[in-house]
Amino acid sequence: MKKLKYIVIPILIAFVAFLSCEKDDICSDETSTTARLFIEFYNSSNTENLKNVTKFRVQGVGNDDVLSGYNIVTASSVYLPLKTTENTTQYILYNNYEIDTDDVVTGNPDTITVSYNTKLEYVSKACGYKTVFENVTISVVDDGDKWINNIVSTTDNEPISNEDEAHFYLFH
Repeated sequence: MKKLKYIVIPILIAFVAFLSCEKDDICSDETSTTARLFIEFYNSSNTENLKNVTKFRVQGVGNDDVLSGYNIVTASSVYLPLKTTENTTQYILYNNYEIDTDDVVTGNPDTITVSYNTKLEYVSKACGYKTVFENVTISVVDDGDKWINNIVSTTDNEPISNEDEAHFYLFH
């Protein structure tokens, strides 16, 4: 009888622990969390066609941090994370980025400023809150040699809460 007690008690504890877990105690990878800004690149001459940016590089303003996955690549779109504790985020988007043997950078950098308001939205007990970006606008600093011709919102200023579809089109 004592041996049975040592077997039954751990099984009973495991069973009760298993039943006490709720479905939302684990945040699934499929659960929507804070979205990044999704921009697709289009041809200025033929606005229906996607157009790759060659030797594309994305760098934060005020630092040398290059956005992971966007260091001298060919891309037809970009996902930009936005700062959740501020109302603006700036990036330098390079077209034809190169560094020569003397470490001189060439290419055409355009600085964009993304402005927005933030709102916290409850997701679940396990996932916590996500940030939703509202009233998002993008402006390009005119340096006299812009490769970005125009940026157009695709969402009619709806809040950015997911990455399923492009939020803005960038024409170059």
